[in-house]
Amino acid sequence: MPGPSLSARAAAVVLAALSAGALRSGTARAAEPATDPYIWLETVDSPRVNAWVAAENTRTVTRLEADPRLKTVESEVLTILQSRDRIAEPAFIGGRIYNLWQDRDHPQGLWRRTSLDRYLTDDPAWEPVLDVDALSTADKVNWVVHGTDCPHQAAGHCLISLSAGGEDASREREFDLASRSFVAGGFDLPRSKQRIAWEDKDTLLIVRDWGKGSQTTSGYGFVVKRLRRGQPLDQAQEVFRGAEKDGGYGVTPIVLTDGTGHSVTLISRPLSTFEFETWVLTDKGARKLALPLKAEVSDLVRGQLIVTLKADWTPAGSARTYGAGTVVSLDVAALKRHPDRLKPLVVFTPTPRQSVQGIAATRTRLVVTWLDTVRARGVSYRFVKGTWQARPLALPDNSAASIRAASDQDDRAFLETTSFLQPPTLWLADVRTAALTPARSLPAKFATDGLVSEQYEAVSKDGTHIPYFIVHRRHQPLDGSTPTLMTAYGGFDVSMTPSYLGARGKTWVERGGAYVLANIRGGGEFGPAWHEAGLKTRRQVIYDDFASVAQDLFQRHITSPRRLGIEGGSNGGLLMGVELTQHPDFWNAVIIDVPLLDMLRFEQIAAGTSWVGEYGSVSVPEERAFLAGISPYHNLKPGVTYPEPFIFTTTKDDRVGPQHARKFAARMSEMGLPYLYYELTEGGHGAGANQAERARTQALQTTYLIQKLMD
Repeated sequence: MPGPSLSARAAAVVLAALSAGALRSGTARAAEPATDPYIWLETVDSPRVNAWVAAENTRTVTRLEADPRLKTVESEVLTILQSRDRIAEPAFIGGRIYNLWQDRDHPQGLWRRTSLDRYLTDDPAWEPVLDVDALSTADKVNWVVHGTDCPHQAAGHCLISLSAGGEDASREREFDLASRSFVAGGFDLPRSKQRIAWEDKDTLLIVRDWGKGSQTTSGYGFVVKRLRRGQPLDQAQEVFRGAEKDGGYGVTPIVLTDGTGHSVTLISRPLSTFEFETWVLTDKGARKLALPLKAEVSDLVRGQLIVTLKADWTPAGSARTYGAGTVVSLDVAALKRHPDRLKPLVVFTPTPRQSVQGIAATRTRLVVTWLDTVRARGVSYRFVKGTWQARPLALPDNSAASIRAASDQDDRAFLETTSFLQPPTLWLADVRTAALTPARSLPAKFATDGLVSEQYEAVSKDGTHIPYFIVHRRHQPLDGSTPTLMTAYGGFDVSMTPSYLGARGKTWVERGGAYVLANIRGGGEFGPAWHEAGLKTRRQVIYDDFASVAQDLFQRHITSPRRLGIEGGSNGGLLMGVELTQHPDFWNAVIIDVPLLDMLRFEQIAAGTSWVGEYGSVSVPEERAFLAGISPYHNLKPGVTYPEPFIFTTTKDDRVGPQHARKFAARMSEMGLPYLYYELTEGGHGAGANQAERARTQALQTTYLIQKLMD
């Protein structure tokens, strides 16, 4: 998806807005100009582009730095981000707990470890493993750790993914946990967008840029090669090949090993954004599994491959249909013998208001979390004599829950629960007994006295009920005067759930602002159907849903267009751009982060072709016509009064790319429209490469919001 994701919502005004016609209906069709005068801004790095970016940044920063509140907000955010009073994110590796820690002394990160027993105490006694700041200094590269891969089959060795400045492309280096050092002469794969799996301690399965004819049109690899220790890259042996026209993020090798000794090697080949072939690698080569194209392999436990169905499935030779959203298991030994004749067992079947969110295997158990009307539920499963037996996990009500880590050496897992007003709590779960023990919790980062979190529903244009959460003062005036910030994502099957507001609570809610998270279609809050409802030319319902929540806020007299601001990033940035152009009089502030905005050229920019399954393609006439009608870049109109947006991107965003944001700002400038633009030179597809950059970005945006909605 474009970005991860991310968790975030005057009757006369509403009537006037509804009468505005084609401008906001999504039915008007803008014509693509014969030539694009800002095509030069699609060059990521050039003297002309750099000068333009520098001038825009100077204009924005100069204006916002004139506000004395900026320094206060930046200090508040940085204090929270750099506080040592945070939960150290746990990862189980070899019976120990590992964590990558960032603070003011280690802005790039310190990878460290301790025992589980010590982790649960007030004094974890962390042992340093790798100082990323020292490595960055030695290498003269601003390294960002994208991840570590330390499976059992690597025998105490890991691959550490190092990104220069936060871009998606990375360098992969082999690291020895025992000596706490990089392996001399070990695996060291140069920079590329690559996906790697350990086949055994001396063998990797690799997808990367192997040269001409090995990458899709979106810049991701589709050729899997086996690289043995000591081999140069050019001698790696090909084991699987997709095709240049493949979609998504390219072919991915997957090696799963469970705690009881079973293993399977799979290859996932994306045919489009959401359709995948799944192949099993055997001694006779790769064989395709007879799974539906819309299915997601989750984990392996007790020889059972866990799969979440994203579409209805009637297996060959079966009279039973398994509904979309169902979690099933497949016997690994059987699927290796007969990949064309699969016999699933049901693990979990959701209701229409439920959606699976997390799945993880411990040594002998399976943990599953799901949403029930956007509230967390969870179960521990045991596989006994061909059936799955469930034990509910007593998660706190009215919260969101996520599986943070699971041990394959015993049956323990860490789960984290949170809500808008309750700081995160990390629970150690004994999944055999379903017992949850608090392991870590955070003190409050902002004052919550007098605050309340509520869930309402708006009715969209087609009658669909759209839930949304709002955090506000319990006794706020119902006269439309409350400064309100509303967010959503609306795409790629991503669920938006309550999460602790933290810095946003300190800088916005404490100052009297309300916060709204809308669960619009396109996401995964209610399963695959909720996502499918907004695909391609059906996408206008997503934008209607978001507008309907704003209208509901107006009708409840919680806020008004003068006091309502919106924010979103990546696909959510596209959402903000559409709402700016379709409903310019609904909002007084619009934050557009790392966005897609030129929907007639998105396939030619960065990894754009990866998302054709979500957005459609300009090569299909009907889809092109729809994209022209919603493309923010093409639907800005002279003479229309738009709110002044804050447009943010990063130069090193090699996923969505900075091109969309640049061109949109340039077009607004051409039309004499007000806007603020800010581009970080590092940070990848996000808000900065380190905590200081993230604090700076949020402070600039929050100061903008205060000026627009509170002053």
